[in-house]
Amino acid sequence: MKEIKAVIFDMDGVLLDTETICDRTWEIAGGERGLAGVREAADACRGCNKTDTRIILEKKYGTDFDVQSFMERTSELFHEIEEKEGIPVMKGAVQALEYLSQKGYRLALASSTRGVTVRRQMEKAGLLKRFESLTTGDMVAHSKPDPEIYRIACSVLGLVPEECAAVEDSPNGIRSAYGAGLQCVMVPDKIAPSDEIKRMLWKLCASLEEIPLIF
Repeated sequence: MKEIKAVIFDMDGVLLDTETICDRTWEIAGGERGLAGVREAADACRGCNKTDTRIILEKKYGTDFDVQSFMERTSELFHEIEEKEGIPVMKGAVQALEYLSQKGYRLALASSTRGVTVRRQMEKAGLLKRFESLTTGDMVAHSKPDPEIYRIACSVLGLVPEECAAVEDSPNGIRSAYGAGLQCVMVPDKIAPSDEIKRMLWKLCASLEEIPLIF
């Protein structure tokens, strides 16, 4: 194992508690349309960009399902909640980032969310300035679980994947980072790791508060 020089974080469900808000918006939009199995659909799409989300939803609900309308509604609901309530920062996030910076690790972000949204939400949370680079969902053809986003994130840093660790909350995120060759740290949010996912992990943490015990 090579020396780890950089830690690349996912955003949703790792640094910001956007996943809880997303689940609320999917349940509301799904209820309005009488959709069954919305939570399962949300779990399947967790960590994916819009292109892959469309593929998953059309597979589940049929090619005549109006994915565009559904996603526009969830986005509308998300913005309403974000404006009224804000987006909570995940427990231990600030302390973990401060610790890693003090230890000399380079910090980067690899999120399936669009760049404009990532920058807005991270700026509001006061976390944006802590990251050297951002790799976002609109920069790749296929996001997580495809390894492309992590390969790009490592390339931007000028490091090989083996010199980087990824901090993820979802199975799709872990598959992406593992496929790219990074050391995988999982901090589960909405989905517990299966035996398959556990075999891909370097470390499994209950929360970001355990980051100082790893690095």
